[in-house]
Amino acid sequence: QLLLCIFTFAMVLVPEAKDQSKAAKGRRRGPTRPPTATPALAWAPANSYSSMEDYEHSIQDMVHQLRNSSEPGDTKCQVNLRLWRSNRRSLSPWAYSINHDAMRIPADIPEARCLCAGCINPFTMQEDRTMASIPIYSQLPVRRLLCQVPGEVGHKPSGKKKCPKKYQTVMETIAVGCTCIF
Repeated sequence: QLLLCIFTFAMVLVPEAKDQSKAAKGRRRGPTRPPTATPALAWAPANSYSSMEDYEHSIQDMVHQLRNSSEPGDTKCQVNLRLWRSNRRSLSPWAYSINHDAMRIPADIPEARCLCAGCINPFTMQEDRTMASIPIYSQLPVRRLLCQVPGEVGHKPSGKKKCPKKYQTVMETIAVGCTCIF
């Protein structure tokens, strides 16, 4: 075990110390060159979508795929290891339904709903009610209509002037998956 610790130290920490030593020497002599290896998080884009329209289009694509899916709308609490999608391979499986709201853009957003009250036991592949499946929520940006347009659900006609359609970007909470808790 001691040998393993020494080997790990030699392989991991010593090269890092050499790199730090070289960087320190470079600072004394002048500007340093950028490191050749990129940091682990350097690949993550600062902004995944170039515009709100691209983001809304990607959600529309997901809704279109959900509506045109050839997979049966299964509501059983079971894991299907033959499917590639993680929502059916999870120990807390979920299905998607379409959250529709005419007062926002995009009007349709896929939303997760848990298929089990409990979680799938990985040893028996049966539902275990000693644990619970709960939704995981995320905040998604949407554009919300500031005033209701005449003729829409919930609008009461009044003698007032017609309200112009104005949208404001807000964050909306949507269930994006499910997980197990004890």
